[in-house]
Amino acid sequence: MANSNTELERFVAAEVERYKGVSVPIRAWLPERIFIRKIACGKLHPNPLDEFCDPDIGPEHSIISAYEKQIAFGMLHTRVDPIEDPLIVEKMHPGGYMILNGHHRWAAAMRRHLKKVPVRVVNVTHEKDIRSMLENAKHDRRATLDLDELVFAQDGALPVEKPLPFPFRLLFRQRLRLGVPAVFHFLKTQGYDIWVYSSKYYSMEYIRRYLRLCHAPVDGIVTGTARGKRLSADKKAQLRALAANRYSVTLHIDERALLRTHGAGEGFEEFRLTGRAEDWSAQVIDIIREMDKP
Repeated sequence: MANSNTELERFVAAEVERYKGVSVPIRAWLPERIFIRKIACGKLHPNPLDEFCDPDIGPEHSIISAYEKQIAFGMLHTRVDPIEDPLIVEKMHPGGYMILNGHHRWAAAMRRHLKKVPVRVVNVTHEKDIRSMLENAKHDRRATLDLDELVFAQDGALPVEKPLPFPFRLLFRQRLRLGVPAVFHFLKTQGYDIWVYSSKYYSMEYIRRYLRLCHAPVDGIVTGTARGKRLSADKKAQLRALAANRYSVTLHIDERALLRTHGAGEGFEEFRLTGRAEDWSAQVIDIIREMDKP
């Protein structure tokens, strides 16, 4: 890769054009996701849907320069990793890996002639996955919850479930909010499918297995939702219509309220949560039991 800003943008544009119409995301097997920790820079490809590759936005060169300085420092001090945070990547056809998060680090590594960079290989949710999950829905009602804001306890002050036994606690570092398994179990007994969402780039298999180990199995998993901003309005409308046709009721559960919508209707009913954090799950269950009474 050339060093000037203009040449970088030309290189990125050429890479995007090179794989236009031929690249396809493919599943990485479990051993790949576990054991691949570094990948050669030349096997990583810029994501055409990312702002980094948008000609009207493009790379933020000051960020690249900052990463270059970090890499240079790491190369001088062997105990310091030149790139601390791994790039999030997805396996692709016809070869290599698509960058989901970390374009500026990748560009800095290329400029500094690093042979390999740290990565985390994931299988994020795509449109075809959402369609498949909707087609295989078990019930005509669903509950939706945000993994980042609700299911995973981000605040150390929140009560949490016990950690998984060894060795699973080494593989799954997130802590589940206290009461989530009980809420999920109750939803299942009431005839709800359960969908969870995350803006982060978790593998679908990772979330599915972790929640199953926590006795909180789910039916739908959507990860990397931030990428949804790049979906066309038509695609978004199609997915909304599919969900509305499949589910007559959608119940969104968050920290402070439950929102119930009916099919494609624009109106909603709100049920406020007013108890302590420790009482969250009990109050959610009581509200759902009351609203589902004949």
